[in-house]
Amino acid sequence: MTALTWGLLGLTLVIAMTDWFAVHTENRTLEYVAKPATMVPLIATAALLDPAVPAMKWWFVAALICSLAGDVFLMLPDPRMFVPGLGSFLVGHILFIIGLTRDSLSTGGIVVGAVLAFTLLMAIGPTLVKGAKDTDKQLAVPVLVYMLTISVMVTCAIGAGVWVGIVGALLFFLSDFCIGWSRFVSDFKGSGLAIIVTYHLAQILLVASLVVAR
Repeated sequence: MTALTWGLLGLTLVIAMTDWFAVHTENRTLEYVAKPATMVPLIATAALLDPAVPAMKWWFVAALICSLAGDVFLMLPDPRMFVPGLGSFLVGHILFIIGLTRDSLSTGGIVVGAVLAFTLLMAIGPTLVKGAKDTDKQLAVPVLVYMLTISVMVTCAIGAGVWVGIVGALLFFLSDFCIGWSRFVSDFKGSGLAIIVTYHLAQILLVASLVVAR
């Protein structure tokens, strides 16, 4: 990483922590600025990196752009924006999957990843899908498809065998679980902060995984 990319990554962390503060203090005005702003220097970081596997980079950049769109949709108070937000992140995860498959995935890692990801999915998926259906019958299928997709992303990250990327993928899964649980099952204290901290760390670690030597 160059001085410029380190600087952009540092800026990402500063803006992210500003957003965490905004969420914690329920400062919606600051959150509206800081949440999407966090992704801008991170996208620039990913675009400027010299990755270990060059074919991965632009798939990750595209995934981050989709995530930025999803951030904007999901932070808006209009509940109708949930589906566009979910769709943006769904496309983002598909792009992450394509990017991860540009790497050399190990068969053993894929098996371990699939067992872990889909065990988690079976443990929490039915509750989240039922909660989504109870909220709005039309949400059940999109939520299920989304959960299946992020489970595949986690599986591919584990298959790639880069620990930074694995932790990032698992944090993404945890962040989305917190979103689903708080929205469709039962909100819990500190849910907003838990969601945003794990999400930002997930994205940062996924970007960092690009430069880890294979």
